[in-house]
Amino acid sequence: MTVDALYHWLNETFPFLSGNEILIVLAILIPSVALFMVIAVNALVLVYAERKVSAFMQDRVGPMGQGVGLHAGKWGLLQTVADALKLISKEDIIPRLADRKLFIMAPFVIFVGAFIAVIALPFGETIIIADMNIGIFYILAVSSFGVIGLILAGWSSNNKWSLYGGMRSAAQIISYEIPAGLSLITVIMLTETLSMQGIIQYQSGGLFSWIVFSSPFSFIAFIVYFIAAIAETNRTPFDIPEAESELVGGFHTEYSGMRWSFFFLSEYANMLVVCGVAVTGFLGGWQSPIPGYFNTAGWSIFWFISKILFLVFVMMWVRWTFPRLRVDQLMDICWKYLLPIALFNIFGVGIWTLIFG
Repeated sequence: MTVDALYHWLNETFPFLSGNEILIVLAILIPSVALFMVIAVNALVLVYAERKVSAFMQDRVGPMGQGVGLHAGKWGLLQTVADALKLISKEDIIPRLADRKLFIMAPFVIFVGAFIAVIALPFGETIIIADMNIGIFYILAVSSFGVIGLILAGWSSNNKWSLYGGMRSAAQIISYEIPAGLSLITVIMLTETLSMQGIIQYQSGGLFSWIVFSSPFSFIAFIVYFIAAIAETNRTPFDIPEAESELVGGFHTEYSGMRWSFFFLSEYANMLVVCGVAVTGFLGGWQSPIPGYFNTAGWSIFWFISKILFLVFVMMWVRWTFPRLRVDQLMDICWKYLLPIALFNIFGVGIWTLIFG
């Protein structure tokens, strides 16, 4: 359906709307649908990739039984599609003693936080839904929105394991946002802008113009941010809120079917967001590593997505390399190590900039 056809359909279906009001609806509806498709495809790809990466790490073959045709079947290409169909067909159970309204609302609150954060990610030179002059600050702010949903999910389930998981998750995310934000301050100090596109333009001189390579302090800031980002997305070894051996499933213990799947849709969307911020702030965004070459619109999308996928692969690699931390170890890493290092880095970048420009 073209935009003109959609406009006429809305005009006929809702005659009480004026022409300008229909245009406003279209301006909101079209980017929202496109964004949801990006998040859905991202989840499909990353779930399949996670299965294959984990299989590779454990010397297995991974999904094999799903696919189309004689050759595709052996790769299990439709495994995540089959999983989605399975979840759609499952019964949606709401516990008898749960707070029904909050229980239903929680998964969507978590998803909305990830959904509205993707709006400010620059996927290419001209491919960004909202190029805000406070882009990096906006993403840091709205990505915290999901904490509310996690607490709601834990409390409304009327289950002690869910409540413990929700409280752990809130404490973890709020704690690790501090070193993550302080690490991004070094980016803001160097670029003197909060705009995501402005930060990328600052790194337009090729590989060695990327902020991660601009000084030793910038590299340390990138490492601190990436560790904090893994913790913010509840990925192993920081998956304390949903530790199966302690809390069954954590905050989503009582969920099933599509509501359960929204938690993992949000997790992979958050991985996209935190890796997108890392790529934008430290790895040149959509800029080519070779100055003056491969910087067209098509190449810019390729570079941005490739860098994100590389960081996502590192996240998966970390998951299957390190054991889960204890709660006290989790908090010690944040408050005793990452936070002081991030604060020191701010002064280090300032002194480095004054001396070397």
